[in-house]
Amino acid sequence: MKRSVWQTAAAAALLLLAACGGDTTPKTPTEVKTLDPDAEVTITWWHGQNVEAAEILEGLAAEYMDDHPNVTIEASSGASTTDGLLQKLQAGFAADTYPDLSYAFGNWATELGVSGRTLDISSFVEEPDSGWTEFPEAAQATATVGDKVIGMPAVVDNLALIYNTELFDAAGLDYPTADWTWDDFRSAAKALTDPDRNLFGTAYPVSGSEDTVWRFWPQLWQNGGDVLDDEGMPAFDSQAGVDALELWRAMAVDDKSVYLDQNGEKYADSFETGNIGMMISGPWELYEMKQAKTPYGVEVLPGTDGNHQTISGPDLWVLFDHGDEQRAAATYDFAAWLTAPEQDVRWNVEYGNLPLRASAADTPEFAKYLETYPGGDVMFANLANATTPRPTVVGYSKLSEQVGKAISAVLQGAAEPQEALTEAADASRPALELGLKKAGG
Repeated sequence: MKRSVWQTAAAAALLLLAACGGDTTPKTPTEVKTLDPDAEVTITWWHGQNVEAAEILEGLAAEYMDDHPNVTIEASSGASTTDGLLQKLQAGFAADTYPDLSYAFGNWATELGVSGRTLDISSFVEEPDSGWTEFPEAAQATATVGDKVIGMPAVVDNLALIYNTELFDAAGLDYPTADWTWDDFRSAAKALTDPDRNLFGTAYPVSGSEDTVWRFWPQLWQNGGDVLDDEGMPAFDSQAGVDALELWRAMAVDDKSVYLDQNGEKYADSFETGNIGMMISGPWELYEMKQAKTPYGVEVLPGTDGNHQTISGPDLWVLFDHGDEQRAAATYDFAAWLTAPEQDVRWNVEYGNLPLRASAADTPEFAKYLETYPGGDVMFANLANATTPRPTVVGYSKLSEQVGKAISAVLQGAAEPQEALTEAADASRPALELGLKKAGG
């Protein structure tokens, strides 16, 4: 049940399609009103899920329709893969065949928000009883483009430290704690590494994709740095970024304690089979480790000066505007119902994801989840450490591409941190400047 969170190529495809044509001129926004129970309305929903998840979601849609006989929900995956939804949406904008509600990866938010096709549900989520503030801060921020809220959180996650207890025991090492520093992490990785047995202390994907990049941001933030400055231009090539990247360079090049995964698809499997002692990953791994019977523990990320900032890659249910008030009302009503705790525990929690809202922590369903997936409680609590959202600005895809190249080169000994990050900043600046113009900045 590995979830794709690396969407650089897809986001780039959206920009390319937008540049090549298609009517994305903003229209007069439709006012979202309360759903009229007597108004017959049909909405189209692209949930973007595989067969198992689709069965759960479409079952919930059927239940909603039973309770709302005036609403028909036409549900489908929308594309052959979740990644393919972005291109399908852009093509739909041009042909006026886009859905009312679609699953979207979080870093598509601004691309979709500036399309002129999204609904603004700000007035609804600002209501005291909306439960909006129960969503993690990073999820709220991801769904907000400018001064508009364009969607509801669909999946929340974060990066944590996962370790193999059996390998720690064999090496005579104490398990990681919530007070660990990155120096502790480096020392443990070095002690766990045994080339003769093909054992590595930890791993890092060097494919250059967003999988490479988003693992770098937490240490940048912990060091006091940021991805962008106040003008929306690159700031990751600061001393904070250099120090973060130097740690991984030293581990990979000097200590040789890092398994460098060239395509980003092998390190999790190698961890599960006992060839890697620690990996930085998220809740989607819990199912895989249970299936593999891997002996593991979970802890928050190592910290810097007591700061254990992590990152969340929230996904969204984005709502789209078709100029029909009741269609808009039905779309919002269904999205709000779907993400309410009563339904969320039967979708996300049942499927192995973290609950969306804080109130779900006290439900029997989440208690069962924790019995099934040890360590889920740490990852759920770790959402409180994910207060800084990954940028969703237009141009992030280019920035991610350049930073991914920089990290990969440094970890493979082909560049030095400052040189590589400065080059990445220079290469990503034009796309960010163009993005600001496109967004009206």
